[in-house]
Amino acid sequence: MIQRIQSVFLLLLALAMLSVLALPLWHKVDGLTHQELTLTAFGFQAQGLQLPATGPVWLIGALAAASAALAGYEIFQFKSRAKQLLLGSLNLLLIVATLGAMFYFSNKGEQLLNLKLEGQFLAGFYLPTLALLLNLLANRFIRRDEQLVRSMDRLR
Repeated sequence: MIQRIQSVFLLLLALAMLSVLALPLWHKVDGLTHQELTLTAFGFQAQGLQLPATGPVWLIGALAAASAALAGYEIFQFKSRAKQLLLGSLNLLLIVATLGAMFYFSNKGEQLLNLKLEGQFLAGFYLPTLALLLNLLANRFIRRDEQLVRSMDRLR
């Protein structure tokens, strides 16, 4: 059913991954040259700096959007808990891929601007970690429901 706790976790997961699309992920400022570099889900934003080709940064946004869409779809698959668990496993891979892409492109950003200074991870960077936790909790409660249904079948 939709009112189960795992549906709440999946809804929060989808909101967290959609927030990744809107919030900045990483930021670095060089105080001497007044250059700034910000990583968002769809690319780098630079002030006072000419950016070389950095690769498909939009991949972060695509993975986060796919994860949010999959979580939204997973909510309505409550009649088939096995399918929900499969979708949860796929969503786990998407979230880990999003985290990996964010680390990769933040490291690329570190190399673009004064190597002695460190960039700062912003709020959007930590949201996939929250989504990962929510996905694990949702899968746990889906598995618990499945075990409850199986135990009821044995009693019949």
